[in-house]
Amino acid sequence: MEDVFIVGVGMTPFGRHLDKTVKQLTAWAVGDALRDAACEPNSIETAVFGNSVQGFMQGQTFIRGQIALLPLGLSGIPIHNIENACATASSAFNLAIAQLRAGMADVALAVGVEKMYSPDKAKMFSVFDAGWDLETVDENARKMMSLGDGVAVPSGTTSDKPYSLFMDVYAGLGRQLMREYGVTQRQIAAASAKNHTHSVHNERAQYRIPMTTDEVMGAAPITFPFTLPMCAPISDGAAAAVLVNRAGMRKIGRDASRAVRIRASIIRSASARDGARLDQHVTRLAGQAAYEAAGVSPNDIGVAEVHDATAVGELIQMENLGLCEPGQSGVASERGDTTIGGRLPINPSGGLESKGHPIGATGLGQIYELVCQLRGECGARQVEGARLALQENGGGLWGVEEAVAHIGIFEAPSNRS
Repeated sequence: MEDVFIVGVGMTPFGRHLDKTVKQLTAWAVGDALRDAACEPNSIETAVFGNSVQGFMQGQTFIRGQIALLPLGLSGIPIHNIENACATASSAFNLAIAQLRAGMADVALAVGVEKMYSPDKAKMFSVFDAGWDLETVDENARKMMSLGDGVAVPSGTTSDKPYSLFMDVYAGLGRQLMREYGVTQRQIAAASAKNHTHSVHNERAQYRIPMTTDEVMGAAPITFPFTLPMCAPISDGAAAAVLVNRAGMRKIGRDASRAVRIRASIIRSASARDGARLDQHVTRLAGQAAYEAAGVSPNDIGVAEVHDATAVGELIQMENLGLCEPGQSGVASERGDTTIGGRLPINPSGGLESKGHPIGATGLGQIYELVCQLRGECGARQVEGARLALQENGGGLWGVEEAVAHIGIFEAPSNRS
């Protein structure tokens, strides 16, 4: 299979951009990615544009990518529009790779963008309602929340303010992890505190305030086992990547000195598994396929970005992806294994909880971080010595798991020692 490389990345700060349009956020990230790749817009031969909520929020249901990209000088090329819930940007990335490997182009652009903040607060939160089968909403919720049966919910741990139903869903997953592996709320809080502390050194993060485990534990409750800092915020933002095969590298006149090799990019959808069959979880199976495609094992990974829409998501994915011993995700987090300087730093960017979670841009935001880490360009949050990086990004819900998952594995430039 032909090698594909990332030669340029760009990312806006994630957060509240009430003064920016989708087009402006796109131009910001794409402009940075093109400058990073040292190539002009007319070098791009195909583009995949990811966005989830612009149709709902603004009514722009068609040709979103053309509207955002054509003013940037990307005229005349194929522009594909994709929506795949929280895995939208990763799906755009995966499809850009496929076009390069199929010989349809040599230089590709993958973009993800989202503008979720709105003066209409009800609309801002209701956008998430489409993340599962709308014909079976009650059944969906019952099935997901029942995963946590057997774990008592302490009094006073549920917010009296409105919050997304999906927090209850994630809480069901969290309580399942607590029941099956003995994970504690404090261990979940430790993972969250670690991410909030990592984000202090990320100039593109939405929140940059360090937190201790005690502070996370003592914050306002949402739904057990979550407090507010354990939950990803609503965010605006964009991220982009320029990808090339070897012919594309020659076309734009680049060598491989800063090029990050894509060892694996795997997309997998959910299956109708029993909720107790954690060995058949979509990200576990996608991870196994990614390790096989890359010819590596979990022990080879030096840094990871995983999808922590809530803090327990990080622990779940550590288990699914073999990044800790079975049943030890909580212990490893509390011990500091996943902190920068620990055995395997996870979410050095601050994760979705702190960096932010603009749905259609999230996956490429993770990839941006890992490219910078593998190049050694992350300053105070740099993970030393990492040669291989792993990204996990999930989207939507079907049955008892994510509807779609992407696993990426990336290799540092050849000149990094």
